[in-house]
Amino acid sequence: MHKRTKIKIAIFVLLVGMACMFTAVVTDHWAVLSPRVEKVNETCEAAHFGLWRLCKKYIYISSENFAEGLGCGPISLPGEENCTYFRHFTPGQDAEIFEYKTQKEYNISAAAISIFSLAFMILGSLCLMGSCTGKGKGRDYLLKPAGMFFAFAGLCSFISLEVMRQSVKRMIESEETIWIEYYYAWSFACACTGFILLFLTGIALLILSMPQMPRNPWETCMDAEPEQVE
Repeated sequence: MHKRTKIKIAIFVLLVGMACMFTAVVTDHWAVLSPRVEKVNETCEAAHFGLWRLCKKYIYISSENFAEGLGCGPISLPGEENCTYFRHFTPGQDAEIFEYKTQKEYNISAAAISIFSLAFMILGSLCLMGSCTGKGKGRDYLLKPAGMFFAFAGLCSFISLEVMRQSVKRMIESEETIWIEYYYAWSFACACTGFILLFLTGIALLILSMPQMPRNPWETCMDAEPEQVE
């Protein structure tokens, strides 16, 4: 396969990864939380949240949906929903969110790291645009920082995922919280997909932008003819 075709495929995969990561950042279905349901024909309060917003949903549990010892839900059941934005950068606000005070610190960290991921994606996109509009050696040169920026964006995505995972785990294990069950939803899956695509394709783009390897054993990298990407 020609080098130009490989780069086009890598750029397409990067676009998919960026779309997945952006979707994960702006949506609020990273995790779904459920309290214990003790009685049938009562309303319980489930919740789902993301980096910026918490949504609580009041679900009526009928005899058809009731299972003893299980949590409220599923979240897809009809019910009244109330969403509030986290005040991440306002001192003293939302200190007791989720009835667990350390949740704010975790969410601030995950949100801040995700912003770094978006910033690296923007920088990588600018380098790709410069590579597409440039000529000669300038095109090859800009592919290197582009690959590095996208790889860094993938790493930031992974760190944000791990911070969120630790946040949910520690919150569920706390004795101060009402939540007993949790699972990760489609926004979390989008972030995982974005991490894999951005990191691996960023590394691939970096490798593709490297100088051509010598054709003969006695050639050195300095002697090999440079390969131009048209």
